[in-house]
Amino acid sequence: MRTRELKVTRRGRASRVASRTSAVVEVDPCPPGQHGGQYRPLSDHDLARVVDTAFRILEDIGMAEVPPVLMQQALDKGAGVNALGRLSFSRAFVEDIIDAAPKKIVLHGRDPKHDFEIGGDRVYFGTGGAAVQTLDMDTGHYRASTLKDLYDFTRLIDTLENISWFTRCCVATDVPDNFELDLNTAYALLAGTAKPVGTSFFHGAHVGPVIDMFEMAMGGEGKFRERPCLKAHISPIVSPLRYGEDAVDVTIASIERCVPINAIIGAQSGATGPAPPAGMLAQTTAETLAGLILVNVFAPGYPVIFSNWPFVIDLRTGAFCGGGGETSMLNAAAAQISNHLGLPSGVASSMADAKAVDAQMGAEKAMAALAAGLAGANMVYESAGMMASLLGVSFEAFVADNEMLSHINRMIRGIEVTEETLGFDAIMDTVTGDGHFLGSDQTMSAMQRDFYYPPLADRDTPRLWEENGAPTMWETAREKAAEILSAHYPSYIEPSVDGQIRDRFNILLPSQEMTPSG
Repeated sequence: MRTRELKVTRRGRASRVASRTSAVVEVDPCPPGQHGGQYRPLSDHDLARVVDTAFRILEDIGMAEVPPVLMQQALDKGAGVNALGRLSFSRAFVEDIIDAAPKKIVLHGRDPKHDFEIGGDRVYFGTGGAAVQTLDMDTGHYRASTLKDLYDFTRLIDTLENISWFTRCCVATDVPDNFELDLNTAYALLAGTAKPVGTSFFHGAHVGPVIDMFEMAMGGEGKFRERPCLKAHISPIVSPLRYGEDAVDVTIASIERCVPINAIIGAQSGATGPAPPAGMLAQTTAETLAGLILVNVFAPGYPVIFSNWPFVIDLRTGAFCGGGGETSMLNAAAAQISNHLGLPSGVASSMADAKAVDAQMGAEKAMAALAAGLAGANMVYESAGMMASLLGVSFEAFVADNEMLSHINRMIRGIEVTEETLGFDAIMDTVTGDGHFLGSDQTMSAMQRDFYYPPLADRDTPRLWEENGAPTMWETAREKAAEILSAHYPSYIEPSVDGQIRDRFNILLPSQEMTPSG
């Protein structure tokens, strides 16, 4: 009799395990677009003081090295020149710019299923960076990044569910000409993913040919204006408080072709910005507002992502610090300020100083991405793949970071409290019944709704882990990245159109390297 009871119990347990296992893939409990805003590094009083100081900086200190075309346009719109001889913006002037700026922006993918809206406190994670070195999957050592690497990174992220958009993550060092680099970078993005993409331009004259290429791939003239799926990453300010002439040219050219603009400020505390975090935020907020003004004096209400990325250096050595508590806190505060101003925001995170896919990498990336997400940043750049203080990028890190971002999305989502989730009746039934919650309807429902099951992280016992070869996250992520890259060769450009693009432009990525046989 005892033997029969044990068999029944084991069969019941096996049934419950099978049921739970089959349910794991049915629901994503942590998709992109969660509501942030829970983490507020600044009190309301301190936030107001930072913003007030930013307005004061723009009026009393102002901007220098203003290109003539911008100076005339700004003066015509009501700006002035202050006692220092610098372009000056009154608080009322800046507030009018903010009021007229879009509060929500739709970012388009080539495929509409990848569209998403930014604004408010919804959080999305994506990429950025300009790494000149790639962590080679075969050797485990860094080498110069190539155009083929960029294409491979693009098609890799095309499969990663938490990467909502792809900004080129590395520089193709094997393309020395600036125009050909801009063109071929954009081609790699166009060929490798249907998600929203972003890139930078050396000169304004490069914008038109790139958008012409996009329109060819999208079906003809005017198609890009209907679905502007490429955004321009522009750093309009040379900190402290100077405009960059080339950036102004790129801005004007982007407006002419309806390219959404990500206006990025990347001052470094203690170098191009004040060392105290409060002063750093005041200056970078002023500079990001100056970038917003640049766009809006030419095109009021134009789509601009307000990207205040306060960076940190190691004040002992002067080296850039991609990871750590200070940069995590500063970028979270930047998101808080952007939300206060009501502007679609971008910040940076996960710029690990680590060179390997190791514990340092995991700690640095997780604290930064979580802080930015909980602060309610709309677009969290650099959130995956970046290594070595932005000098390097890694295929394995992209895969591992994608899993990390699922955990972070789950934490941002928080805890839903309802009569059902409080479960008084379920607790009563269990206490007076079987004495456990395994296999109950409530548990099965919560399993699908409330819990994320990581495909890469190891949750085995030490003995089983050792029996399986004691794999590290680096090794597991490498296997997954290699698996994806061996199979995923998307065809986002029609072959006949690709031929036309190659006839018109000097595309350096060989077509045979864009197929499994290559």
